[in-house]
Amino acid sequence: MDNWAAHPVDSSLHGRTVVVTGGTRGVGAGIARAFAEAGARVLTCARRPPEEPLEGVGFTALDLRDPPAVRAFFAALPRLDVLVNNAGGTPYRPLIEPGADAVALAERHARIVELNLITPLTASLAAYEHLRRSRGSVVMVGSVSGARPSPGTAAYGAAKAGLAGLAASMAVEWAPEVRVNTLVVGMVRTELAHLHYGGPDGLAAVSRTVPLGRLAAPADVGAAAVFLASDAAAYISGASLQVHGGGERPAFLDAAAVGTTERPDGREAAGEAAGHRATDASTTPLEG
Repeated sequence: MDNWAAHPVDSSLHGRTVVVTGGTRGVGAGIARAFAEAGARVLTCARRPPEEPLEGVGFTALDLRDPPAVRAFFAALPRLDVLVNNAGGTPYRPLIEPGADAVALAERHARIVELNLITPLTASLAAYEHLRRSRGSVVMVGSVSGARPSPGTAAYGAAKAGLAGLAASMAVEWAPEVRVNTLVVGMVRTELAHLHYGGPDGLAAVSRTVPLGRLAAPADVGAAAVFLASDAAAYISGASLQVHGGGERPAFLDAAAVGTTERPDGREAAGEAAGHRATDASTTPLEG
C-alpha cells in the first residue's frame, strides 16, 4: 500500500499567516522555509535582514528587545495564525571571567536572559489578540540546555528552562483559544556550527555522540515546528517535543570498566571480572 495515499500530507497551514522571530539564518531560516513549503504566508523579523532573501518569506526589521516596537509590529498585522518564538542564542560565556568587571559581567548575563526569555514573552503578549481570534498557536524554540547543566552558557540554559515553564503556563491560561508548545532542540548543524564544534573532524566527533549519528539540520527543526502548528497537532498543547536525535549517550556507558569478560555473543560484560555484576536495568540483558 502507498503510505502517502494512506497518510496524506497535512495542508492545514495553507494560506495561514506565520511570524518567525529571528528567522533569517540557521534554525530560524529552516523553520521559515518549512512553513513556506507548507503553503503558509511567512514573515520573519530580526534586527538585520538575511544575507540572502528566503523564497516566499517576507522580512521586517525589528529589535525584539524594544517592547513598543514589538507591539506596533503585531498591531499592524491584519491577521496572525502562528507565532514561532525562535530569536535567541548566546556566546560561550562562563559565569565568572577572571579580570572581568563584575557589574558588566552581570549585565551581559542579564541581556542573554532578556533575549531568550523576555523577548518571547513580549512577542507572545503582543500577538495574543490575533492568535485568540484565529484560534492559533505559539511554538517556543527551546533547548536541551534548559534541562541539563550548561557550563559556559548557564544564563542561556536558565532562560530556556524558564521558557519551557512559561510555555506550559501559557498553554493553560490561554486555552482553549490558543495552543502553546515548545520544541526542545539539541545540536544543530548550521552555517555557524564550526564556531561551536570545530572543523569537519570536530563535527564528526560531536555527531558520534548523538544516538541517531548526526546533528540536526535546520529543516528537521522546521518540520517539527510545522507539525506542532498544524491541525495534525490540534489536541497537543503544553507539550515539549524533543528534537535532539535521541539525546545524549549516558556517560556511564562509556566509562572505563574495572574489568571485562567476554560474553558468548562476543560482547563484553563490564564489571563481572571484578567480582560483581552490573545491576542497572539499562545495562543488564532481559531474561527469557
